[in-house]
Amino acid sequence: MFKKILVANRGEIALRIQRACRELGIKAVMVYSEADRDAKYVKLADEAVCIGPAPSPLSYLNMPAIISAAEVTDAEAIHPGYGFLSENADFAERVEKSGFTFIGPTPENIRTMGDKVSAKQAMIKAGVPCVPGSDGELPDDPALIKRIAKTIGYPVIIKASGGGGGRGMRVVHTEAALINAVQMTKAEAGAAFGNPAVYMEKYLQNPRHVEIQVLADTHKSAVYLGERDCSMQRRHQKVIEEAPAPGIPRRLIEKIGERCAAACKKIGYRGAGTFEFLYENGEFYFIEMNTRVQVEHPITELITGIDIVRTQIMIAAGEKLPFTQRQVEFKGHAIECRVNAEDPYKFIPSPGRISMWHAPGGPGVRVDTHVYNNYFVPPNYDSMIGKIIAYGDTREQAMARMRTALLETVVEGIQTNIPLHQDLMVDSKFMEGGTNIHYLEEWLTHRTPNKR
Repeated sequence: MFKKILVANRGEIALRIQRACRELGIKAVMVYSEADRDAKYVKLADEAVCIGPAPSPLSYLNMPAIISAAEVTDAEAIHPGYGFLSENADFAERVEKSGFTFIGPTPENIRTMGDKVSAKQAMIKAGVPCVPGSDGELPDDPALIKRIAKTIGYPVIIKASGGGGGRGMRVVHTEAALINAVQMTKAEAGAAFGNPAVYMEKYLQNPRHVEIQVLADTHKSAVYLGERDCSMQRRHQKVIEEAPAPGIPRRLIEKIGERCAAACKKIGYRGAGTFEFLYENGEFYFIEMNTRVQVEHPITELITGIDIVRTQIMIAAGEKLPFTQRQVEFKGHAIECRVNAEDPYKFIPSPGRISMWHAPGGPGVRVDTHVYNNYFVPPNYDSMIGKIIAYGDTREQAMARMRTALLETVVEGIQTNIPLHQDLMVDSKFMEGGTNIHYLEEWLTHRTPNKR
């Protein structure tokens, strides 16, 4: 086991990894930007190193600064968390070449799964069902592009091969709009991702977003930890997640879960990962794999009793998975609400000083956050300041506990999206379960804010 790990991230995930290190008796080195000097995890750190000014490119995306911090503190491994450099194959490679262990997949895993075209091809070979679409990157010939679209059937969606986070996508309903849409998406992809390659898929009309959590070690063992429903999204960004997914037969989850675990073995995957699917009419369609720990990992931890971050560290240290698939048990229901520092009606970021912070408590309530009374939320990063997670024996109990938790939460000095979550927790369609990925956007257009 490692003696010292450097945590190459910030916010609630940095604190989450620090806690896992403490539990394992490992010293945690926390890196921070000048904007995060007063962060809780920096104050609690065994060691802390400032790696640059507030802008991410000069700090959390600064590979030489992070590796230098690991060198001067004699860290043995680097945990990238999520976001920033967590899915950057070049960073993973530089970490390994510098003599440190990267707590995550191999650079080859990240490259294969980070490119949507190569990921899809790898999954088809591994027997994971994919959305019908083009066989790789779209050609330049307009006639060929039209022929591919006709074979797939309209509507189709054009996607950037190197895209992510909901960017680099365009839906096309008619042949007349096709070529222009392809050219525009190519131009956007080249500018945003440095890779103009695009591909085409069938556009599913009303799917749900369901993902499968996996863990794989370096001893040819892989397991799936069930599913999460992440369909409550705004602009392709998740707002609420829950596990298990309401209304999907267990036999279907077991079937797709087994395929995902088998795919991990086939591609030689290591560490934690998430297979993301669109689910419609009883069928799963692979869209991408996230080669890191997810924001929403706590809901899976609560229904399985398995510590995903701790297991990531153990796998990176060369240990075997401490359980088999048969030993993974699913119990109860968990819901997560992402708390963002933003206007709950206009979604404008609301950085600033938190004059009052009171976290909820009680049975089945977990709060993952790095904020505290008098904490200053910097304007330089993502607006998420924490996550409220509620667990119950049933979905109804989890929702009831979440309503209570949201009511108990006090955040003053800045705005948060808690009023949005409170409205959604009493929405009849959400309470029924099984809403599709378009539901929240449509709900917001007809929403009558319940001002509190």
